[in-house]
Amino acid sequence: MLLVGLTGGIGAGKSTVAGVLADLGAVVLDADAVAREVVEPGTPAFTALIEQFGQEIVGPDGSLDRPRLAEIAFATDASRLALESITHPAIHAEFGRQMSSAPIDAILVMDVPLLVESGTAAERGYEAVIVVESPREVRLDRLEQRGLGRSDAEARMAAQATDAERRLIATYVVDNSGDLAGLTEQVQRIWIDLERRHAEKH
Repeated sequence: MLLVGLTGGIGAGKSTVAGVLADLGAVVLDADAVAREVVEPGTPAFTALIEQFGQEIVGPDGSLDRPRLAEIAFATDASRLALESITHPAIHAEFGRQMSSAPIDAILVMDVPLLVESGTAAERGYEAVIVVESPREVRLDRLEQRGLGRSDAEARMAAQATDAERRLIATYVVDNSGDLAGLTEQVQRIWIDLERRHAEKH
């Protein structure tokens, strides 16, 4: 197995890169999907979030009101850290479970938006890290198209690592400022190198 980290700031286009890698043959584990699973009603993390942030983060259907939670949790550094102290350990544990069930000969790509922020790159033992970048204004436009208010989008970007901080752990940097064809070509080149690394390892 070759363990690869995939990260990038919100709106950079990391999910698109993950999709191309999956098409090429990678096994992709998505931290956002795992993050949703670990805070389903009845989970320990769900209970801990209510204790920390109050009943107002629960929607009418009894599940987490994510926009409300984000509004509260991203308001200050202290509240964001409180959120992360609850969700990160639960996400890491579920990631570990999914990793252990992946095929032993896989190129396993861990799609982790907060790879730098959570400080787990070394701890997880990634053998390569792919960082996806895109200009700030392009990212903001994409987030607005997804329905995120500009001020909310800017707050989330400000709470994340900078491009320079992400580059410090990067094996590969993907420039997602152009079109899908250009992006795909970059990812295909990276895939060829990942296959070489995988072959050398085995």
